[in-house]
Amino acid sequence: MPFDKEVLTTGEVAKICNVAPRTVSKWFDSGALKGYRIPGSRDRRIPAGELTKFMRAHGIPIEGVNSGRTRVLIVDGEKDVVETLNRILTEQTSYEIHTAVNSFQAGMECEKFKPHVVLLDIHLADGDAKAFVDNLRRNEHLQFSRIVAMSGKLTDGQSQALRSQGFDGFLKKPFQVRQVVEAIEEVTRLAA
Repeated sequence: MPFDKEVLTTGEVAKICNVAPRTVSKWFDSGALKGYRIPGSRDRRIPAGELTKFMRAHGIPIEGVNSGRTRVLIVDGEKDVVETLNRILTEQTSYEIHTAVNSFQAGMECEKFKPHVVLLDIHLADGDAKAFVDNLRRNEHLQFSRIVAMSGKLTDGQSQALRSQGFDGFLKKPFQVRQVVEAIEEVTRLAA
């Protein structure tokens, strides 16, 4: 989910939900909105993931949350692919881009960067693309990250089967920048 922070104050939650801070306090105090109190204080803090669950459960529009830049992580074992995609997307879009060349780096980047979209070459040299996807799907802080598989080796039938393996989209290499942007936009619409 595209929050800039992992933990929010009641005032920040109130702005996001377009309600009074006192309303957020009531949600918190009744247990409807999960969070915690700062020790030795009456101040409340709401984890971004809990706010997202609450908003979805109560039909509060999430579209306004998407005002930040879309964070994209590019994961490909071919450094030239990573560098080219990074340069072009940085120059031609407003996306915030990070890169990784193996699944271990990708996992580290996901923890720090909290990407909205991961562009993942499913033929990584370390062979851990499937394990990476499984780990990402199990991580509650990354449950809204969307994964777009990239490959030049799959048939159309195989690429369609990727959805059952946890992928949200597919890009067939070689691709044009327009196709990459369309894939990113399509999967981010799925998350909204």
